[in-house]
Amino acid sequence: MSLTAVREAPTQAKGKAYAALVKALGRGWLRDRSQVFFTLLLPLMFMVLLASVFGSSADSVSRVLTVGEVPVLDAADAGDFDVTAVGDLDEALALLREGEADAAVVQDGDAVTIYPSPTSSTSGSIATGKLSALVDQVNVEVLSAAAPGSPVLDAEVEEADGGALRPIQYLAPGILAWGIAIAGVFGAAGTIVDWKRDKLLRRLRLTPASVKTFLGAKVSVNLLVAIGQTAVFLAVAALVFGLELSPWTWFAVPLVMLGTLAFLAIGVVIGGIAQTSPGAAGLSNLVTMPMAFVSGAFWPLALSPTWVQWLSYLSPMRYLNEALQSVVVYGAPPTAVLPQLGFLAAFAAIVALISWRTFKFDEL
Repeated sequence: MSLTAVREAPTQAKGKAYAALVKALGRGWLRDRSQVFFTLLLPLMFMVLLASVFGSSADSVSRVLTVGEVPVLDAADAGDFDVTAVGDLDEALALLREGEADAAVVQDGDAVTIYPSPTSSTSGSIATGKLSALVDQVNVEVLSAAAPGSPVLDAEVEEADGGALRPIQYLAPGILAWGIAIAGVFGAAGTIVDWKRDKLLRRLRLTPASVKTFLGAKVSVNLLVAIGQTAVFLAVAALVFGLELSPWTWFAVPLVMLGTLAFLAIGVVIGGIAQTSPGAAGLSNLVTMPMAFVSGAFWPLALSPTWVQWLSYLSPMRYLNEALQSVVVYGAPPTAVLPQLGFLAAFAAIVALISWRTFKFDEL
């Protein structure tokens, strides 16, 4: 046997061991009904339920953006609108997409153009109704004054970005991000606790498969699950609820893979702390559920209190949610989500380093 063949033999053996482990761990995941339920079915049920009954509650004061001078608002009551002036229409539409306002208004002479929120159809419709009623009120006052030659305002409603977004168009990315978090955190934490209890990694040292090979196979299975999860979510959202997928939807795959690595790192930390499976499940739930509410998974983040919005900057789920929404719904190219990618990569690296330095595989 040549020297090259001798060197390639261990590599081939490791490759076969890795493939066998991926296959075995994948089958084990499919046979574990609890993992299938919490990873796939539970988030999918949330998406279907919320997309069917979701509705935004509107405040008594509608948040309105004005572009230039809008004299018609001078006739509004003080408590009807919270008015903010912006520089141009593009800025106003961008703020509407982010959920920062309920409507935008532009007035050019007698023409009043109203742009309702594309993020919340309920609050946008309420604000549009108030503004249209205000225009009608001003017209009635002008006519009743019987002033010759007085102009009559004409209100027109323009849908921002070609149409108001339906709930599914911001629920699907958010709940998908939550599902990725559940799969990563719960899967890693519970598995690590079981490994410590059974002293599995210690026993692996006596087999041809190294600990690194085993861990690599486990991470690979989680990444494959995340890709399948993404495909199922987007298929249901598109086929059942009519979600229009952008041409950049394929970039959701690398996004969820990077997000999975970040949440796996959190799960490893929890697995190192917890000593029992119920303890791991409780800590995982304590992390993922508040993170979902803080990160805008169930409603636009801009509708949350200011302190929640500030807290969300620490959550990796916020950045995964924003990136998915940008490429899947808005059709933004990958270059537009580089900040989110950078945060997810840095978060995954830092938390993984912490867990690697502090983790003990054996039972405590």
